[in-house]
Formats: sequence, structure tokens, C-alpha cells
Amino acid sequence: MLNWAARYFPILRELRSLGEHCSILEVGSGSVGLGKFHNRTFVGCDVNFPTPPKAPMLPVIADATALPFSSRCFDAVIVSDVLEHIPPSQRTAVIVEALRVARSVAIFAFPSGTQAFECDRRLSYDYDKGRVGVPPWLQEHMLYSFPTEDLFEDMKSKWSIKSFGNEGLSFHYWIMRKEMSRLWSYLFSILLFTMPRVVELLLQHADREPFYRRIVILQRAPQWVS
Repeated sequence: MLNWAARYFPILRELRSLGEHCSILEVGSGSVGLGKFHNRTFVGCDVNFPTPPKAPMLPVIADATALPFSSRCFDAVIVSDVLEHIPPSQRTAVIVEALRVARSVAIFAFPSGTQAFECDRRLSYDYDKGRVGVPPWLQEHMLYSFPTEDLFEDMKSKWSIKSFGNEGLSFHYWIMRKEMSRLWSYLFSILLFTMPRVVELLLQHADREPFYRRIVILQRAPQWVS
């Protein structure tokens, strides 16, 4: 729960600049996605929904490399913690497709670099040693090297790009270890429900190098808007 907040709160801060009524697509949303912290309607797409999708998300089954939407039909497109699950040969295709349907902004968040990969390798060992069982998402993390910002080099002619680190490595490891326990997960949920602003400030304080995740924001350059 707190790990979700750490990754979505920075994205929500970026979306506020677009106004309350901006149209949003989340690629690779799962059954909840942004809706955990965002109470306005948005479209979420994924290759399948293992559990029934939850409001306010409008679910669409789709492949990230072939989105069933017209070009520039969403004000903002979010691709959060998705690229690391995709074979490196297909990552550029996912980025290009997300940018195609984005009218104004596209936000990509992903574990990045060798240090983050080794952090998750250690976490995978902890899950296995604790007999909890390595969750499927973490098994997928171990299949490929993590993405880096180099994926966006070819987009600079049509998009202005900024990026920043998210979630310090040691903090990420600590949170994920704690969330193996139902008690800690419950306590984190209570904190988020009762003191969301305080939690957000604490999470911002935990954003320090070396980072686990990178958030890359692409904004369409003015000459390419129309």
C-alpha cells in the first residue's frame, strides 16, 4: 500500500497542473491503478484483469503496443511500473504508442538501473527465504534488465523531457519488507486513510539518492501540439 503511494503521489502532483477535468489513460493499470488515490474517472487498460476492475476506472483490455484509441485522445497518459515487465526489444514500441495517444503529457515511471535490479533480486531472495513465495510481479522483474532514460533519447525533437528520482533504494527495500506482514500493511493503510498529506510529505522526504525508480515526464512541444 505505502509502496503504491510512493509511486503514484509524484504522478498525481504532476497531473494537478492539467486541471481537474483532464482526460487520463493509464497503460498497465491492473484492476485498480491510479484509482487507489484518484477519485475521478479515468481509462485503465491492461492485457487482462485478474480481479474485477474497480471504479472510478473504466477498464479496457488492450495490448500496450497496439492501443485501441485514436491519436492524441487523452490529455495525459500514465505508464507506471510497466516497462520493466516488458522485453527490452518491445519497450520503445510501448513508449511510442503511449505518446501517440497523448495530447499533452505522458508520464513514465519505472525501476531503473542495476542498483534497483539488485535491490529487487535481494527482495526476491527474502520472499523465497521467508516461505512467502515470490510474487508474480517480482518474478517478472527478474526476467530482464531494468529500463533507463536512454529509451527516451529519440523523443527529444517533439517532446520536452524532464525526469527525477523516486523512492530511495534503502527506503524501498524497507517498505517492501514491511509489507510482507499483514499487520504492517494494515497500519500503512490506516496512516494513508487518516493522514494522507502527512504521508505524502514523509514519502517526499524519502526520495533521495540512490533512487529505486525514475519518473520521466514528456510534454508535447508547442510546434507539435496541433
